[in-house]
Amino acid sequence: MPNGPLSLPARLCLLAWDADPSRQASAVRAGALAELARQGLLIDDDGIATPRDLDSRTGDPVLDGLLELVSESCPHRWRVWVTLRARYTLDAVREQLVAEGVLRAEKHRVLGVFPSVEHVLADAGRVRTLRRQARQILDGPTPPEDAPEQDVTAVVLGAAAGLNTLRPAGGHADWGRRVEQLTARAATPAQAGIIRELGNTLTATAQASPLPTGG
Repeated sequence: MPNGPLSLPARLCLLAWDADPSRQASAVRAGALAELARQGLLIDDDGIATPRDLDSRTGDPVLDGLLELVSESCPHRWRVWVTLRARYTLDAVREQLVAEGVLRAEKHRVLGVFPSVEHVLADAGRVRTLRRQARQILDGPTPPEDAPEQDVTAVVLGAAAGLNTLRPAGGHADWGRRVEQLTARAATPAQAGIIRELGNTLTATAQASPLPTGG
């Protein structure tokens, strides 16, 4: 997508920028889980997200932090990991995007006393490009097979999360078929079930949270 590589969870963070915090956090976490599955570092063991190797690392602090969390925790199904301590992953992605100049961290005090940090967009143009290209993948004319795998996965998970920028533009049946085509492109047959599980969880989570009207 835009200028320079963005990780899958970073793409979802920006696609979900106008979403409420819980929806954004769950979308980012699902992206991190999907990327770890794509790299073969998290595998499916009868529905349980399981580290393949306790010593494996990606070199990405966001992904490695999540991999460490999963490794040190009790076994959970994929759907549990979409929301369990998801803010941990969101905060790590935001720090990464600040370091890359996409976000800016502004410090302030709540009630004039309690220190807090607010993240704001520092590169709105990059976000607009990301969203426009995501929309082209979802609606066409970009064929699924011509789009990079990470981009397609971001679109599939973002659509499942009900993000404003990825709402259906036409009939829901056509939209559903397109998402299924993209899911097949986003994952191997063995991983498609994981992507669908993550997507279904995002949809359920979205239905339980308010949907902002901003675009």
